[in-house]
Amino acid sequence: MNPIFADLPTTIFEHMSGLARELQAVNLGQGFPDFGWPQDVIETAARALVEGSNQYPPMRGIAELRRAVCDHYRVHQQLEVAVDQVIVTSGGTEALTASIMAVVKPGDEVLVFQPVYDSYLPIVRACGGVPRLASFAPPNWRITAELLDESFTERTRLVIINNPHNPVARAFGEDELRLLAAACIRHDAIALSDEVWEHIVFDRRRHAPLASLPGMAERTIKVGSAGKIFSMTGWKVGWAIAPTSLARAVGNAHQFITFTTPPNLQSGVAFGLGKDPAHFDAMRATFAEARDFFLAGIAAAGFSAMPVEGTYFVCVDLPASGIDVDDVTFCERAVREAGVAAIPISAFFEQNPVRHVLRLCFAKKRETLEAGIERLAAARRLFAG
Repeated sequence: MNPIFADLPTTIFEHMSGLARELQAVNLGQGFPDFGWPQDVIETAARALVEGSNQYPPMRGIAELRRAVCDHYRVHQQLEVAVDQVIVTSGGTEALTASIMAVVKPGDEVLVFQPVYDSYLPIVRACGGVPRLASFAPPNWRITAELLDESFTERTRLVIINNPHNPVARAFGEDELRLLAAACIRHDAIALSDEVWEHIVFDRRRHAPLASLPGMAERTIKVGSAGKIFSMTGWKVGWAIAPTSLARAVGNAHQFITFTTPPNLQSGVAFGLGKDPAHFDAMRATFAEARDFFLAGIAAAGFSAMPVEGTYFVCVDLPASGIDVDDVTFCERAVREAGVAAIPISAFFEQNPVRHVLRLCFAKKRETLEAGIERLAAARRLFAG
Protein backbone atom coordinates (compact mmCIF):
# COMPACT_ATOMS: atom_id res chain seq x y z
CA MET A 1 0.00 0.00 0.00
CA ASN A 2 1.03 3.59 -0.54
CA PRO A 3 2.10 4.77 2.93
CA ILE A 4 1.12 8.36 2.13
CA PHE A 5 -2.51 7.28 2.29
CA ALA A 6 -2.40 3.96 4.13
CA ASP A 7 -0.79 5.58 7.17
CA LEU A 8 -3.15 8.55 7.37
CA PRO A 9 -5.02 8.59 10.68
CA THR A 10 -8.77 9.04 10.95
CA THR A 11 -9.40 12.74 10.43
CA ILE A 12 -10.32 14.80 13.45
CA PHE A 13 -13.51 15.82 11.65
CA GLU A 14 -14.62 12.22 11.21
CA HIS A 15 -13.61 11.38 14.77
CA MET A 16 -15.47 14.25 16.41
CA SER A 17 -18.53 13.97 14.18
CA GLY A 18 -18.66 10.23 14.89
CA LEU A 19 -18.61 10.92 18.62
CA ALA A 20 -21.28 13.60 18.18
CA ARG A 21 -23.55 11.08 16.42
CA GLU A 22 -22.83 8.32 18.92
CA LEU A 23 -23.36 10.55 21.96
CA GLN A 24 -26.13 12.70 20.43
CA ALA A 25 -24.00 15.77 21.04
CA VAL A 26 -24.44 19.18 19.43
CA ASN A 27 -21.98 19.15 16.53
CA LEU A 28 -20.18 22.50 16.29
CA GLY A 29 -17.15 20.74 14.85
CA GLN A 30 -17.72 19.87 11.21
CA GLY A 31 -18.09 22.85 8.91
CA PHE A 32 -21.40 22.51 7.19
CA PRO A 33 -24.47 24.76 7.55
CA ASP A 34 -27.95 23.52 8.43
CA PHE A 35 -29.68 26.52 6.82
CA GLY A 36 -29.28 29.06 4.04
CA TRP A 37 -29.32 27.20 0.72
CA PRO A 38 -31.25 28.81 -2.17
CA GLN A 39 -34.27 26.74 -3.16
CA ASP A 40 -34.36 28.06 -6.73
CA VAL A 41 -30.84 26.75 -7.35
CA ILE A 42 -31.98 23.30 -6.19
CA GLU A 43 -35.07 23.49 -8.37
CA THR A 44 -32.98 24.45 -11.41
CA ALA A 45 -30.73 21.44 -10.89
CA ALA A 46 -33.74 19.15 -10.35
CA ARG A 47 -35.33 20.36 -13.58
CA ALA A 48 -32.08 19.81 -15.46
CA LEU A 49 -31.89 16.27 -14.09
CA VAL A 50 -35.32 15.45 -15.50
CA GLU A 51 -35.27 17.49 -18.69
CA GLY A 52 -31.60 17.72 -19.62
CA SER A 53 -28.84 15.33 -20.55
CA ASN A 54 -27.59 12.74 -18.07
CA GLN A 55 -24.67 11.62 -20.20
CA TYR A 56 -21.06 12.77 -20.03
CA PRO A 57 -20.88 16.54 -20.13
CA PRO A 58 -17.77 18.23 -21.56
CA MET A 59 -14.71 17.32 -19.53
CA ARG A 60 -13.84 20.95 -18.73
CA GLY A 61 -17.42 21.73 -17.68
CA ILE A 62 -20.59 22.74 -19.48
CA ALA A 63 -20.26 25.96 -21.43
CA GLU A 64 -23.10 27.56 -19.45
CA LEU A 65 -21.27 27.15 -16.15
CA ARG A 66 -17.86 28.18 -17.45
CA ARG A 67 -19.37 31.39 -18.83
CA ALA A 68 -21.24 31.94 -15.57
CA VAL A 69 -17.98 31.65 -13.59
CA CYS A 70 -16.41 34.32 -15.82
CA ASP A 71 -19.39 36.64 -15.53
CA HIS A 72 -19.63 36.12 -11.77
CA TYR A 73 -16.07 37.17 -11.07
CA ARG A 74 -16.31 40.12 -13.41
CA VAL A 75 -19.30 41.41 -11.43
CA HIS A 76 -18.20 40.53 -7.89
CA GLN A 77 -14.41 40.88 -7.98
CA GLN A 78 -13.73 42.90 -11.13
CA LEU A 79 -11.62 39.96 -12.29
CA GLU A 80 -11.42 39.32 -16.02
CA VAL A 81 -11.46 35.59 -16.74
CA ALA A 82 -11.66 33.89 -20.16
CA VAL A 83 -13.74 30.75 -20.62
CA ASP A 84 -10.69 28.68 -21.57
CA GLN A 85 -9.17 29.49 -18.17
CA VAL A 86 -11.98 27.70 -16.26
CA ILE A 87 -11.93 24.00 -15.36
CA VAL A 88 -15.06 22.71 -13.58
CA THR A 89 -14.29 20.01 -10.99
CA SER A 90 -16.11 17.76 -8.57
CA GLY A 91 -15.63 20.06 -5.61
CA GLY A 92 -12.94 22.40 -4.39
CA THR A 93 -10.80 19.57 -3.07
CA GLU A 94 -10.63 18.01 -6.53
CA ALA A 95 -9.71 21.39 -8.00
CA LEU A 96 -6.87 21.64 -5.48
CA THR A 97 -5.75 18.09 -6.23
CA ALA A 98 -5.77 18.57 -10.01
CA SER A 99 -3.90 21.86 -9.62
CA ILE A 100 -1.18 20.32 -7.46
CA MET A 101 -0.87 17.38 -9.87
CA ALA A 102 -0.57 19.82 -12.77
CA VAL A 103 2.23 21.86 -11.24
CA VAL A 104 4.30 19.79 -8.81
CA LYS A 105 7.06 17.48 -10.03
CA PRO A 106 9.08 15.07 -7.85
CA GLY A 107 11.47 17.08 -5.73
CA ASP A 108 9.64 20.41 -6.07
CA GLU A 109 9.36 22.39 -2.85
CA VAL A 110 5.82 23.48 -1.91
CA LEU A 111 5.29 26.19 0.71
CA VAL A 112 2.24 25.52 2.89
CA PHE A 113 1.03 27.61 5.81
CA GLN A 114 -0.08 26.11 9.12
CA PRO A 115 -2.80 25.73 10.34
CA VAL A 116 -3.34 23.80 7.11
CA TYR A 117 -6.39 22.24 5.43
CA ASP A 118 -5.94 18.50 5.68
CA SER A 119 -5.91 17.58 1.98
CA TYR A 120 -2.93 19.71 0.97
CA LEU A 121 -0.01 17.74 2.37
CA PRO A 122 -0.98 14.19 1.28
CA ILE A 123 -1.54 15.33 -2.32
CA VAL A 124 1.71 17.30 -2.42
CA ARG A 125 3.57 14.21 -1.21
CA ALA A 126 1.72 11.90 -3.60
CA CYS A 127 3.01 14.07 -6.45
CA GLY A 128 6.56 13.80 -5.13
CA GLY A 129 6.59 17.33 -3.78
CA VAL A 130 8.48 18.33 -0.66
CA PRO A 131 6.32 20.37 1.75
CA ARG A 132 7.92 23.31 3.50
CA LEU A 133 5.80 24.34 6.46
CA ALA A 134 5.44 27.89 7.73
CA SER A 135 3.18 28.86 10.63
CA PHE A 136 0.84 31.76 11.22
CA ALA A 137 1.00 32.89 14.83
CA PRO A 138 -2.04 33.45 17.07
CA PRO A 139 -3.91 35.54 17.90
CA ASN A 140 -3.49 37.66 14.75
CA TRP A 141 -2.49 34.91 12.26
CA ARG A 142 -0.94 37.47 9.88
CA ILE A 143 1.14 37.19 6.74
CA THR A 144 4.30 39.14 7.50
CA ALA A 145 7.43 39.99 5.53
CA GLU A 146 9.50 38.20 8.16
CA LEU A 147 7.48 34.99 7.81
CA LEU A 148 7.80 35.03 4.03
CA ASP A 149 11.53 35.79 4.11
CA GLU A 150 12.04 32.80 6.41
CA SER A 151 9.83 30.48 4.37
CA PHE A 152 10.60 30.97 0.69
CA THR A 153 13.73 29.38 -0.74
CA GLU A 154 15.32 29.19 -4.18
CA ARG A 155 13.61 25.78 -4.55
CA THR A 156 10.04 27.00 -3.91
CA ARG A 157 7.93 25.93 -6.88
CA LEU A 158 4.40 26.34 -5.51
CA VAL A 159 2.80 28.28 -2.65
CA ILE A 160 -0.63 27.23 -1.32
CA ILE A 161 -2.66 29.89 0.47
CA ASN A 162 -6.21 29.67 1.82
CA ASN A 163 -8.05 33.02 1.91
CA PRO A 164 -10.36 33.49 3.75
CA HIS A 165 -8.66 31.02 6.02
CA ASN A 166 -10.08 27.86 7.53
CA PRO A 167 -9.65 27.34 10.48
CA VAL A 168 -8.49 30.74 11.77
CA ALA A 169 -11.28 32.85 10.16
CA ARG A 170 -8.87 35.47 8.77
CA ALA A 171 -9.65 37.39 5.59
CA PHE A 172 -6.14 38.46 4.64
CA GLY A 173 -5.87 42.12 3.78
CA GLU A 174 -4.52 43.48 0.52
CA ASP A 175 -1.37 44.64 2.33
CA GLU A 176 -0.65 41.05 3.36
CA LEU A 177 -1.47 39.67 -0.08
CA ARG A 178 0.88 42.20 -1.70
CA LEU A 179 3.69 40.85 0.47
CA LEU A 180 2.87 37.32 -0.67
CA ALA A 181 2.60 38.39 -4.31
CA ALA A 182 5.98 40.12 -4.17
CA ALA A 183 7.57 36.99 -2.71
CA CYS A 184 6.02 34.78 -5.41
CA ILE A 185 7.30 37.08 -8.15
CA ARG A 186 10.73 37.39 -6.56
CA HIS A 187 11.10 33.60 -6.35
CA ASP A 188 9.28 32.85 -9.63
CA ALA A 189 6.78 30.64 -7.76
CA ILE A 190 3.25 29.67 -8.75
CA ALA A 191 0.46 30.42 -6.25
CA LEU A 192 -2.44 28.06 -5.64
CA SER A 193 -5.04 30.31 -4.03
CA ASP A 194 -7.77 28.34 -2.26
CA GLU A 195 -10.55 30.94 -2.21
CA VAL A 196 -13.55 28.70 -1.53
CA TRP A 197 -14.71 30.99 1.31
CA GLU A 198 -14.53 34.12 -0.87
CA HIS A 199 -18.21 35.06 -0.39
CA ILE A 200 -18.28 34.40 3.39
CA VAL A 201 -16.68 37.63 4.61
CA PHE A 202 -18.00 40.07 7.19
CA ASP A 203 -18.08 43.67 8.34
CA ARG A 204 -18.20 45.18 4.84
CA ARG A 205 -15.05 43.41 3.73
CA ARG A 206 -14.67 42.58 0.07
CA HIS A 207 -12.65 39.59 -0.97
CA ALA A 208 -9.42 40.42 -2.82
CA PRO A 209 -8.46 37.63 -5.25
CA LEU A 210 -4.72 37.02 -5.33
CA ALA A 211 -4.79 36.92 -9.13
CA SER A 212 -5.93 40.55 -9.22
CA LEU A 213 -2.63 41.86 -7.83
CA PRO A 214 0.05 43.12 -10.22
CA GLY A 215 2.10 40.31 -11.70
CA MET A 216 -0.06 37.52 -10.28
CA ALA A 217 -2.60 36.79 -13.05
CA GLU A 218 0.00 34.80 -14.98
CA ARG A 219 1.14 32.74 -11.99
CA THR A 220 -2.03 32.11 -9.92
CA ILE A 221 -4.47 29.20 -9.88
CA LYS A 222 -7.67 30.30 -8.16
CA VAL A 223 -9.99 27.66 -6.67
CA GLY A 224 -13.69 28.25 -5.97
CA SER A 225 -16.53 26.15 -4.58
CA ALA A 226 -20.26 26.26 -5.22
CA GLY A 227 -20.76 24.16 -2.11
CA LYS A 228 -19.46 27.02 0.04
CA ILE A 229 -21.08 29.81 -1.97
CA PHE A 230 -24.55 28.25 -1.83
CA SER A 231 -24.32 26.39 1.52
CA MET A 232 -24.71 23.00 -0.18
CA THR A 233 -21.49 21.23 0.70
CA GLY A 234 -22.76 17.87 -0.60
CA TRP A 235 -23.03 19.08 -4.18
CA LYS A 236 -19.26 18.96 -4.74
CA VAL A 237 -19.06 21.39 -7.64
CA GLY A 238 -15.94 23.51 -7.81
CA TRP A 239 -13.58 25.07 -10.32
CA ALA A 240 -10.01 26.06 -10.94
CA ILE A 241 -9.14 29.24 -12.85
CA ALA A 242 -5.65 29.56 -14.25
CA PRO A 243 -3.63 31.10 -17.08
CA THR A 244 -4.33 29.17 -20.28
CA SER A 245 -1.17 27.03 -20.22
CA LEU A 246 -1.71 26.08 -16.59
CA ALA A 247 -5.43 25.54 -17.12
CA ARG A 248 -4.65 23.01 -19.84
CA ALA A 249 -2.48 21.02 -17.41
CA VAL A 250 -5.11 21.27 -14.65
CA GLY A 251 -7.72 20.01 -17.09
CA ASN A 252 -5.51 17.09 -18.09
CA ALA A 253 -5.16 16.07 -14.44
CA HIS A 254 -8.90 16.52 -13.83
CA GLN A 255 -9.59 14.25 -16.81
CA PHE A 256 -8.05 11.33 -14.94
CA ILE A 257 -9.45 12.08 -11.49
CA THR A 258 -13.20 12.45 -12.01
CA PHE A 259 -13.32 13.39 -15.73
CA THR A 260 -16.64 15.22 -15.34
CA THR A 261 -19.10 16.59 -12.78
CA PRO A 262 -22.88 15.87 -12.80
CA PRO A 263 -24.39 18.08 -15.53
CA ASN A 264 -27.59 18.91 -13.67
CA LEU A 265 -25.61 20.25 -10.70
CA GLN A 266 -23.52 22.33 -13.07
CA SER A 267 -26.73 23.82 -14.49
CA GLY A 268 -27.97 24.68 -11.01
CA VAL A 269 -24.68 26.35 -10.10
CA ALA A 270 -24.62 28.32 -13.36
CA PHE A 271 -28.05 29.69 -12.51
CA GLY A 272 -26.99 30.52 -8.96
CA LEU A 273 -23.82 32.34 -9.95
CA GLY A 274 -25.93 34.67 -12.06
CA LYS A 275 -28.05 35.82 -9.13
CA ASP A 276 -28.22 39.50 -8.32
CA PRO A 277 -25.50 40.80 -5.96
CA ALA A 278 -28.27 41.46 -3.41
CA HIS A 279 -28.62 37.69 -2.95
CA PHE A 280 -24.99 37.38 -1.88
CA ASP A 281 -25.26 40.43 0.38
CA ALA A 282 -28.29 38.88 2.11
CA MET A 283 -26.47 35.56 2.50
CA ARG A 284 -23.54 37.28 4.18
CA ALA A 285 -25.88 39.22 6.45
CA THR A 286 -27.57 35.99 7.54
CA PHE A 287 -24.27 34.36 8.44
CA ALA A 288 -23.09 37.56 10.16
CA GLU A 289 -26.22 37.47 12.30
CA ALA A 290 -25.45 33.87 13.30
CA ARG A 291 -21.84 34.83 14.02
CA ASP A 292 -22.82 37.76 16.22
CA PHE A 293 -25.39 35.73 18.15
CA PHE A 294 -22.88 32.95 18.74
CA LEU A 295 -20.04 35.26 19.74
CA ALA A 296 -22.27 37.04 22.24
CA GLY A 297 -23.45 33.73 23.65
CA ILE A 298 -20.03 32.17 24.15
CA ALA A 299 -18.69 35.45 25.60
CA ALA A 300 -21.48 35.38 28.19
CA ALA A 301 -20.45 31.78 28.93
CA GLY A 302 -16.89 32.92 29.67
CA PHE A 303 -15.10 32.12 26.41
CA SER A 304 -12.61 34.45 24.73
CA ALA A 305 -12.97 34.39 20.94
CA MET A 306 -10.57 35.64 18.29
CA PRO A 307 -11.85 37.97 15.53
CA VAL A 308 -14.02 36.35 12.85
CA GLU A 309 -13.41 38.04 9.50
CA GLY A 310 -14.64 35.23 7.23
CA THR A 311 -15.70 31.54 6.94
CA TYR A 312 -18.19 29.67 9.15
CA PHE A 313 -15.76 29.40 12.06
CA VAL A 314 -14.71 31.05 15.28
CA CYS A 315 -11.51 30.29 17.20
CA VAL A 316 -11.55 30.26 21.00
CA ASP A 317 -8.47 30.92 23.14
CA LEU A 318 -8.56 28.43 26.02
CA PRO A 319 -6.12 30.13 28.45
CA ALA A 320 -7.83 33.49 27.89
CA SER A 321 -11.09 31.69 28.71
CA GLY A 322 -9.69 30.51 32.04
CA ILE A 323 -9.19 26.92 30.86
CA ASP A 324 -5.80 25.36 31.63
CA VAL A 325 -5.83 22.25 29.41
CA ASP A 326 -4.80 21.57 25.83
CA ASP A 327 -7.28 21.66 22.96
CA VAL A 328 -7.53 17.88 22.46
CA THR A 329 -8.26 17.28 26.15
CA PHE A 330 -10.95 19.94 26.13
CA CYS A 331 -12.60 18.58 22.98
CA GLU A 332 -12.62 14.97 24.13
CA ARG A 333 -14.17 15.80 27.50
CA ALA A 334 -16.55 18.38 26.05
CA VAL A 335 -18.15 15.93 23.64
CA ARG A 336 -18.25 13.03 26.13
CA GLU A 337 -19.23 14.87 29.30
CA ALA A 338 -21.00 18.04 28.11
CA GLY A 339 -22.45 16.89 24.81
CA VAL A 340 -20.85 19.38 22.41
CA ALA A 341 -18.33 18.69 19.64
CA ALA A 342 -15.54 21.11 18.72
CA ILE A 343 -12.29 20.78 16.73
CA PRO A 344 -8.80 21.22 18.25
CA ILE A 345 -6.68 23.58 16.17
CA SER A 346 -3.62 21.37 16.78
CA ALA A 347 -5.16 18.92 14.28
CA PHE A 348 -4.36 21.45 11.52
CA PHE A 349 -0.61 21.34 12.25
CA GLU A 350 2.02 18.81 11.29
CA GLN A 351 4.89 20.54 13.11
CA ASN A 352 5.03 22.61 16.30
CA PRO A 353 1.25 22.70 16.81
CA VAL A 354 -0.66 25.43 18.58
CA ARG A 355 -2.43 23.55 21.40
CA HIS A 356 -4.58 26.15 23.12
CA VAL A 357 -7.20 27.04 20.48
CA LEU A 358 -10.56 25.50 19.50
CA ARG A 359 -12.47 25.84 16.25
CA LEU A 360 -16.27 26.08 16.45
CA CYS A 361 -18.77 26.30 13.58
CA PHE A 362 -21.55 28.90 13.88
CA ALA A 363 -23.32 28.15 10.56
CA LYS A 364 -26.23 26.56 12.41
CA LYS A 365 -29.86 27.29 13.16
CA ARG A 366 -30.60 29.46 16.18
CA GLU A 367 -31.82 26.51 18.26
CA THR A 368 -28.62 24.56 17.48
CA LEU A 369 -26.48 27.51 18.53
CA GLU A 370 -28.48 28.01 21.73
CA ALA A 371 -28.01 24.36 22.66
CA GLY A 372 -24.34 24.54 21.73
CA ILE A 373 -23.75 27.63 23.86
CA GLU A 374 -25.45 26.01 26.84
CA ARG A 375 -23.33 22.88 26.51
CA LEU A 376 -20.12 24.85 25.96
CA ALA A 377 -20.84 26.64 29.22
CA ALA A 378 -21.17 23.23 30.88
CA ALA A 379 -17.90 22.14 29.30
CA ARG A 380 -16.14 25.22 30.60
CA ARG A 381 -17.34 24.42 34.09
CA LEU A 382 -15.59 21.05 33.85
CA PHE A 383 -12.25 22.88 33.76
CA ALA A 384 -12.83 26.34 35.16
CA GLY A 385 -14.46 25.31 38.40
